[in-house]
Amino acid sequence: MKQFLYRSYWLRRLLASDPGRKRLNQAGKATISLISSVFTTTLILNLLGLEPLLPSIISGIAGLMGIMVVMDDTKEKKQVTTLLLALSAGCGVTLGSLLAWNAVLVSALMIAIIFSGFYFSRYGSRYFSLGMIGFFTVYFSSFLKLSPAQFPLFYLAIAIGIIYAYLYNFVIFKDSVQLLKRSMRSFHRQANLTFQLLIEIIQDPETNESRRRKLEYNVRKLREYANNVSTDLSAQDIKGIWPGLTAKQLKLYVFDTAMFVMTLADSLQKLKKDDALEMAELRKLLVQVISTLQAAEVLDQDYKEKNLAEAESVIRSLQSFINDLFNKQSSRPEGWIYLLRRIEAIASHVTEGALRIQYSLQAIDVQHADAEDEAEEDEEDDKEEKGLKPTTKKAIQSLIAGTIAIIVGYLISPIQPYWVLLTTFIVQLGTETVGRTYLKGLERSVGTLIGAIIGFILATLVSGNSTLEVILLFSVIFLAFYLLTVSYTIMSLFITMLIAFMYDLILGGISMELLGARVMDTIAGGAIALGVSAFIYPTKTMDKVSEAFTDYLNELDSYVKRYIHSLKQPTGVKDMADIAFELDGKIQTIEDESRPVLQGPGARKYSGLPRWITIFTAINYYAKHLVASSYQKNFHYPKEVSSVFLTVEEKFTHNIQVLTEMIETDEWTGTMHDLQEEREKIERFAPGHQDNQGDLVHHLYYIWKINQSLLMLGHHMGIDSEK
Repeated sequence: MKQFLYRSYWLRRLLASDPGRKRLNQAGKATISLISSVFTTTLILNLLGLEPLLPSIISGIAGLMGIMVVMDDTKEKKQVTTLLLALSAGCGVTLGSLLAWNAVLVSALMIAIIFSGFYFSRYGSRYFSLGMIGFFTVYFSSFLKLSPAQFPLFYLAIAIGIIYAYLYNFVIFKDSVQLLKRSMRSFHRQANLTFQLLIEIIQDPETNESRRRKLEYNVRKLREYANNVSTDLSAQDIKGIWPGLTAKQLKLYVFDTAMFVMTLADSLQKLKKDDALEMAELRKLLVQVISTLQAAEVLDQDYKEKNLAEAESVIRSLQSFINDLFNKQSSRPEGWIYLLRRIEAIASHVTEGALRIQYSLQAIDVQHADAEDEAEEDEEDDKEEKGLKPTTKKAIQSLIAGTIAIIVGYLISPIQPYWVLLTTFIVQLGTETVGRTYLKGLERSVGTLIGAIIGFILATLVSGNSTLEVILLFSVIFLAFYLLTVSYTIMSLFITMLIAFMYDLILGGISMELLGARVMDTIAGGAIALGVSAFIYPTKTMDKVSEAFTDYLNELDSYVKRYIHSLKQPTGVKDMADIAFELDGKIQTIEDESRPVLQGPGARKYSGLPRWITIFTAINYYAKHLVASSYQKNFHYPKEVSSVFLTVEEKFTHNIQVLTEMIETDEWTGTMHDLQEEREKIERFAPGHQDNQGDLVHHLYYIWKINQSLLMLGHHMGIDSEK
């Protein structure tokens, strides 16, 4: 089976496309919970001789939202929130029905729920989850206008939906343990897929542009998978799957593997350009290193020990080959030889990490050394923010936007006035900046328009065939939530198709005018959300982007300082892998916050932003290499070198401060420093590569690269630099 997988690139690509099958897991659970709730409620009410349609819809909503809206950070909190959803939904049905006679009261209740959901989310996501299900049950019950005699049936329907959500979330599908196991499996598949591409590039004497682009794409995906695994890791999960392992061991192994692939992908083009791969022995050794690591099933209890033993042997041969190349150099070695040294160093890290993992798996009772590390908790920043908190701002925005949406809704569609409010509420979710609100509103409007057209055509074709219509309805629900994180536009398209099928089932027919009204409501709701976010306590997109840039620079400063300190005294530099993952996350934040600017109408005004992002991405790559390609033991160097470390630290911190001040205030606050003089001193006084001591030239290389990138960034901002 494995041989078949290795032969088919696209099958391997498909198997690795959803890390840990997170999207499939979440969308599948939500859909199954919805189906189970609907059919169970329908069956019970049919047995009682009661009309099942409307209670079944409410039951399905409860089952669906019991999966999708619970976002607490621990399993125990999620369990409590899931059960509380039943209470909130029951209150929504009761109040929505009792107040249905007065549109003003219903409108006020909906706006109050939205305001409370945003405001009280400062105390935890639970309150927002309760507000969401409360809003939707009020929305549905207000136009159903239930009588008190019908309440027990709907309470039963809600209870059935919540029970199914609880069962699927915490009993039948135990997310945390299995999700991590699947995430690691996806990571290994993606790594092996990329390893195979690397082997093909090494063996091919020519540079294939198509293969190079494919490699770049797969390296980016591997970086995403590494970050996913890092996020999913917790000591409890690891002990449940791999007794004896620690979170630190596994996280470091993932980091080193990802960096090994990234380094190879980046270095092979340079090695080809310098004709280094013309050496048959080097090509053979590199292919052997990759092949042995590709074949190693590191986390498999039945792994083949010979694979890692072969990897160790091949790496020793590669190390010997590189040492011979260094020894043949009478003066300073060529740059590509240092590339080989980095490849060998990271390959050694991967192999050593894999061996430590296997030793730990085989000696379960011995692993207690890292207990203190696992018990460490990150200190939270308790600094009070100036002015209103984001949750308060969002709550006030929702209050004003909701009021406007209700008025506009009555003007557009007096019969169903709350659709504009619903859209306004949804567009406001997770959109802190004006740019994000604009982008989400646009994507929802486009998706709704296209979905209305497709939904109308399909609903018309299958109208009268209830069984087929129900199958299509459940299918589009699954696709909507499966593709939610991939494309919000496509998700909106499927949700609108869902509405078309529901209208046809409930009303016995559908018209383009009805769907057209929903499109108008959606556009109006998105416009209201955008207008309020732009004028009421607005958070400008570029302010958020600037904040993301400065946040990254401050974290980078402390990271580089810690690395330099490790050169002055023996410390575990590999412990910095956690910080490297955090820096990766901050780069992702920069990209996410910049997306509305790059895709919005102001893209031309900020035409320099893509260059900034490219520079920060390069800095992040260099920063991760400080840890990944380090092979330090104890360094020995003369006094002239000791003083250089302090100067490098001071100048680097100064450069970071100048950049952050310029980004925050747009005011020139000083000149940035080149580190060329310090680099020359290190290369002059540090022990040479033949002295069998720690190679400072190797270990400080990426400090110079990071600083050069900072100077380039400063140059684009108009900041002068001096040596």
